[in-house]
Amino acid sequence: MSDEEHHFESKADAGASKTYPQQAGTIRKNGYIVIKNRPCKVVEVSTSKTGKHGHAKCHFVGIDIFNGKKLEDIVPSSHNCDVPHVNRTDYQLIDISEDGFVSLLTENGNTKDDLKLPTDDSLLSQIKSGFEEGKDLVVSVMSAMGEEQICALKDIGPKS
Repeated sequence: MSDEEHHFESKADAGASKTYPQQAGTIRKNGYIVIKNRPCKVVEVSTSKTGKHGHAKCHFVGIDIFNGKKLEDIVPSSHNCDVPHVNRTDYQLIDISEDGFVSLLTENGNTKDDLKLPTDDSLLSQIKSGFEEGKDLVVSVMSAMGEEQICALKDIGPKS
């Protein structure tokens, strides 16, 4: 064996799965579920009675948390579904570039420059107008399954 010490850069989600299993019968409205490999917020759950094959079925209706598309799935209630790890992080908005990328200030003082402006028109116009007025803006970034998107905006007052 070598005497050298190995130092590894550690990231919080290194090696962590993008999803975790949860029994279909325990997933509720306003929870999260993966439908067709997309992270979705559950907006409707209905359960059918057990049929001749002995499984009650759960019918899920979910809205994709990134693109707003409605997706549906039917799963036996005793089976496991994938549930995405969903995180929300707040960042202070520093700058908006010409090509639609935003520059965000992280908690440790670094900048995060790999996010685009949201596609939602009302949120997009709120961010742009608030930024042009020189307000201090904090954006909430939702991340799940390797994707990230700005999902909300907070105005913390004029720049001091």
